[in-house]
Amino acid sequence: MPRLPLVSRADVDDPLILFMYDRKFPGRDPAKDPGMTASGAPGNYEAVFAHSPDILEHAVRGFYVKQTKARKLPLKLMELAITRIGYACGCRWMFSEHSKILRALGYADETISALRNWSIHPSFTAEERAVLAYADCLALEHGRTPDTLFAELQTHFDAEQIVELTYITSMFVMNAGMIRALRLEHDDYDDPVREMPSPAEYSYVDREPTPLPSRG
Repeated sequence: MPRLPLVSRADVDDPLILFMYDRKFPGRDPAKDPGMTASGAPGNYEAVFAHSPDILEHAVRGFYVKQTKARKLPLKLMELAITRIGYACGCRWMFSEHSKILRALGYADETISALRNWSIHPSFTAEERAVLAYADCLALEHGRTPDTLFAELQTHFDAEQIVELTYITSMFVMNAGMIRALRLEHDDYDDPVREMPSPAEYSYVDREPTPLPSRG
């Protein structure tokens, strides 16, 4: 389960929360009868953020900003960046959900899988490689972007498109962190990095290493 309880439909009178519940769980209470969303996810993002309706509204409006046809940057390039963000930030839900969107937008399974090591894969165009490199700068370098990369972006996109890419990609970096921190959706699992068990008799001893044999 997520780290915070899910808000029951019975405890909600906010129209936005009810709208989101009806959209993902028509006729059901996500706290009592969650099931799955259409894509197979638990769908508990909204049911946790419903604890703060204005925060949920802010998040949902951000998703609408990405999805609206008013965007000048092609959706397939935005989704390419978001899917890479999911992988780079270690957010299993984001990578999974947006891989499905990329597939629906025409990307082949081989190309989607290649997002893990996009820099050495021949599937991507120069335009796509610029988007992916910029996504990595935003996710992994906290925004530090080489001048040469930014110049390459400017050969493919105008200023409005670069602002869209910067803002929306950064928004999903934030979402990846929140999803992992609250253990939402597919990211409700224990951290795999942990101490592994040793035999009961094992005890570390601080001593001089045994000399290595001479190699002649």
